[in-house]
Amino acid sequence: MILAKVTGKVVATQKTKALEGSKLLIIVEIDQDQNSSDNASTYIAIDMVGAGQGDIVLVDWGYSAYEFSGMSADMSIVGIVDHIQFD
Repeated sequence: MILAKVTGKVVATQKTKALEGSKLLIIVEIDQDQNSSDNASTYIAIDMVGAGQGDIVLVDWGYSAYEFSGMSADMSIVGIVDHIQFD
């Protein structure tokens, strides 16, 4: 999993049947201090938890994201982060 920040949304009126009804969000990978670097990767992920603009989220990708979402997805938002704690 990676930490990411939601920076926008994608509106697609035409999607494959497997993606109909899904919300697509633009996310940027962040570090443990919730900062993105100048060369941080930007992705589009299916929102499975009701995330929104500015939220810090947990993102899963690959086969496990496909299994979890049951959709034709490579990347899914699977959690909204409340806070990060280091001991």
